[in-house]
Amino acid sequence: MNGFTKRMIMMKLQQVDPNTLYDYAKMYKLNVTFEQATDIANHLKQNQYDPTNASDRARMLKKLAQITDLETAKKCQQIFQKLASEYGIKDLF
Repeated sequence: MNGFTKRMIMMKLQQVDPNTLYDYAKMYKLNVTFEQATDIANHLKQNQYDPTNASDRARMLKKLAQITDLETAKKCQQIFQKLASEYGIKDLF
């Protein structure tokens, strides 16, 4: 795996803000409130998840399900896989 790409992905997760998350949720038709987006952003800033690691990804999605609901977490996982394919980085995951 390209270490630079991995660091960039992790950095973006830690720097995401609630407004951006909320906008993405609306764009992808996810049922997320602004308060939930704030909770998610705060959680991501406090934890260093490596989304290229399957166990970290699972823990991240589990926490997302706790903040929102299971259906939203499942939909996020599907969107994640779709975007990884579209951007040509599916082999990293």
